[in-house]
Amino acid sequence: MWLGSPVRVQLRWVAVLTAALLAYAFRLSPIAGELGPFEVDGTDFKAIFSDGRVLHSVDLVGAVVTISTGAGMMRLRIDSVERDREIAQTPVWLHSFSTEVADGSWQPLCDPGPDGRRQGFPLAGRARSDGTMEPSEPGVFEIVCTSGARGKCVRFGYLPWLSAEMRDIYDACVRMARADYCGDGEGTTRDGVPIDLYDDRGIQKPDSDPMQEFEAGWTAAGAVCVRHVRVKENISLEGLAASCPRLHDRLGAICTEERARALGATLFIRSLP
Repeated sequence: MWLGSPVRVQLRWVAVLTAALLAYAFRLSPIAGELGPFEVDGTDFKAIFSDGRVLHSVDLVGAVVTISTGAGMMRLRIDSVERDREIAQTPVWLHSFSTEVADGSWQPLCDPGPDGRRQGFPLAGRARSDGTMEPSEPGVFEIVCTSGARGKCVRFGYLPWLSAEMRDIYDACVRMARADYCGDGEGTTRDGVPIDLYDDRGIQKPDSDPMQEFEAGWTAAGAVCVRHVRVKENISLEGLAASCPRLHDRLGAICTEERARALGATLFIRSLP
């Protein structure tokens, strides 16, 4: 398992797809109804029309939509959609997105991850400043990339739309992926660091690589204790004690998997010492 830097774009749907555009882009028969709600279900877009017709992500390949982001308006194209076969319990749809740049050409929205993928998907909700997710009004969603922490955690099997409990585990995974020990949104990892992630629900199981040792246990608030830091060039246990007082007496050899579990950890990680 490898980790990289997060890539995130927060979006609000503002476009109206006309029947003519849809018929042209998707070679459909004419659509009598007008586009109503545009929703996100898991990682799947749902375009709902007044005549009752519903188009999903796989039907929207070729669509160019205009969206509003914190940086202004952006034109986004859905180039392809495929099911992620690594996820068994519920469909996760991987989208290839392109954006239009100033000269009129199109470029991939997502940077490649360690696996070379440049894909992403929508997630309903809004990101807080500390990196966790919160519910939002309909039509507000984020596009997350598979190269970033949020995309990785969905592909690990932590699906935040299933329940409030799973959303907490997902948030814990995002903290873990970024090595955000203090839970304040400040990550301390770097691209390409190998990890061994596991949990008590059996979603991720330990690889038990003898080269790796227990690093930390995690909740949605960050690490509950830290035995060793993942990237020593970015932070030390001493620096962590100074920047995160709640961890002051939970650092070093006192932090074991058993201790982390007793402190409420839902996720656990091993890494190179």
